Amino acid sequence: MWKPRPEDGKPMNMNPTQPAQPVPPPVAAAAPSIPIQQKETPKASDPHRADVGHIGKSVQIKGELTGSEDLYLDGSIEGTVDLRDHSLIIGPNGKIKASISARDLVVHGRIEGNITATGRVELRKSCTLIGDVSTQRIVIEDGAFFKGAIDIKEKSQPAETRKPLAVAASAGMSAGGSSSSSSGASSYSASSDSQGSFLDGK
Repeated sequence: MWKPRPEDGKPMNMNPTQPAQPVPPPVAAAAPSIPIQQKETPKASDPHRADVGHIGKSVQIKGELTGSEDLYLDGSIEGTVDLRDHSLIIGPNGKIKASISARDLVVHGRIEGNITATGRVELRKSCTLIGDVSTQRIVIEDGAFFKGAIDIKEKSQPAETRKPLAVAASAGMSAGGSSSSSSGASSYSASSDSQGSFLDGK
């Protein structure tokens, strides 16, 4: 007897004149798409360095240097440097023969001249300073060469702190009992809650 084959379960092409329909090939898995590389925007420079001027080591200046921005100076200068409200950094190649006025000063190079700073002065270990320094704060690293005098200025007291003292002194004159003699000189008796000075009457 005839036994059916496994292929016999499939429908047969009844029309022998029509060729059998080819089976479409299985769809291959989609190839992974290559991500489009976006051009990186150049990173913006550090905003703190945006307002910092730069003088390179090959620059030589003779005369007066003034500015209204922070400055990195690595060249040589003879004369004066005036950056009263800004900071100044002297690079390791800096050779300065000038008097310097700045808010803050950091020295890596060589300075011959007097320095006046309203803020802070830092003398790094590679620096050489021959001259006097007048500032509120100073830092001298181990290895720095310094020859001169240091004048540490006190922070100026704001006028607002002085006014209450003057008011308290005048209140002490009235409340503490001031008496005037016939000679016109005033005598003060200081009480515990008022402040007075013996020099006020003179």
